[in-house]
Amino acid sequence: MPIRNFSKFSDCNRAAEQLKNNPRHKCYLEGVSLHQLEKLFGVLRGHLRGQDLSQTLEDIRRETTLDPEEDLNKLDDKELAKRKSLMDETFEKNRKRKEDPDFNYNVEVEFPQDGQLENCEWDAESDDDV
Repeated sequence: MPIRNFSKFSDCNRAAEQLKNNPRHKCYLEGVSLHQLEKLFGVLRGHLRGQDLSQTLEDIRRETTLDPEEDLNKLDDKELAKRKSLMDETFEKNRKRKEDPDFNYNVEVEFPQDGQLENCEWDAESDDDV
């Protein structure tokens, strides 16, 4: 879909994929992530809908951040795929590789214990039963 055919009802994800995979634009958009193009189309769609820029950016931020309390079982397939993509992107951004200068193979972390540890029934049984 050419940008001139983009409307306030268009799907930003689909438009970004089509633009990124277009042979005419592919060489120019190699360094641009699909996520960035989706945000760009989101800003364009918000403008076409007559939204204020700050409101549009807030809507995009809400769509592109993960809520740890959100129940992913209640999402439809499209929304779940979007959340998984965000998780993958966050993982790759935070991932440490052997080539990284601050890579440390053996990392040990002590987690603070603010209160009393909870008892779990599943690990209370002895190994003799196995």
